[in-house]
Amino acid sequence: MESNGLSSSQHPASSSKYHHPYFTAIEIERLSEKQRGKLSVTQEEKARQQACGFIEAVGSKIGFPRKTIATAQNLYHRFHLFFPRKDFSYYDTCLAALYVSTKMHDTLKKPREILMVSYAVRFPELAAKSKSVGGEVDMDPTTAENDRQRLLAVERLILEMICFNFTSKMPFPYVIKIGRNMGASKKLIKLAWRLTVDCHRTLVPIQYPPHVVALGCLFTAALLSTLDPPPSPAQMEIDADQEILTFLKSSGSWEQKFMAQAEDLDEIAHLVIDLLIQAAQNTSVNTSPRTPSSPSPHPSPRNYGTIYPQQLAIPYKADQLIQLKIIMRENERRQRPRRPLENGDPSAIYNGDEAAMLGRNEGTVRFLFGPPGIVGHGV
Repeated sequence: MESNGLSSSQHPASSSKYHHPYFTAIEIERLSEKQRGKLSVTQEEKARQQACGFIEAVGSKIGFPRKTIATAQNLYHRFHLFFPRKDFSYYDTCLAALYVSTKMHDTLKKPREILMVSYAVRFPELAAKSKSVGGEVDMDPTTAENDRQRLLAVERLILEMICFNFTSKMPFPYVIKIGRNMGASKKLIKLAWRLTVDCHRTLVPIQYPPHVVALGCLFTAALLSTLDPPPSPAQMEIDADQEILTFLKSSGSWEQKFMAQAEDLDEIAHLVIDLLIQAAQNTSVNTSPRTPSSPSPHPSPRNYGTIYPQQLAIPYKADQLIQLKIIMRENERRQRPRRPLENGDPSAIYNGDEAAMLGRNEGTVRFLFGPPGIVGHGV
């Protein structure tokens, strides 16, 4: 979104807001610093993982497809680049993000349905006592209506934040297509796909296009495969996976073919492995390559893990992952510079006035589906 550089009292009767699909690391750092308030970086990351776990639990219990859950997590990350964490309950933000995501992927559920499932996740002891077939919690109607109104209020902010751009391309299909194109084994593709699920708990998908995210997760999967026990001579497909690792480690013609940069794959791999290290050190965080590929089509309302995040076994030890990162640091290239939009200071592009205007009915606002300089060129 673009600011016109005017205070809220000076804004003209009409203005334009631009949708920014991706952010550089510098932009994210500066925007996050403004919105985290008194939280430390570690506390902010903990809040982020808690919210992503809640979205995962609610979305899986309803039976939403992976794309709906992943997009909701992206919307949550994006929301707190513009709005202070202290001003919003993460329950409201998560459920509003999930509701908007259902619209984007035509998996629509009414706000009340999402709220009822969220109550069962938040209050498992009440859900266990419920006599309804779906395990629906008997909530006070006034409380439920107040929660619904807050959900809709945050939904409006999210819709304006994304400039009503409902386009959402996911990296999951690219993982399979690119993996097959490279001749990767089914095991490697499966691991990369599950890493792609996990990477939506990070800010990777709002930093890079989906095809780059897919390549980064394939690269990370190939790196992690080096931690597995040595293969037997009969496992020829392992050799192909190692060739992919060697292939993506260095710059080459593949960068032009796949429209990606080797330096970006390094950065994605570091972020995803950091997430796995965090999960290995804290087993209460539901983050690992063993994340279920998709929710059950018939989840049990009483037996599903209503405690979130779920506890899952981590296939790699923290010290293994840390040692892998050390090796990566010794061989990594200098990070590719990514200039902010308009080649300006990110803090100037997002100076806070724009976010303050969201949700208000002041003047006429034109929402554009792309950033300045791109709108009008096929956007």
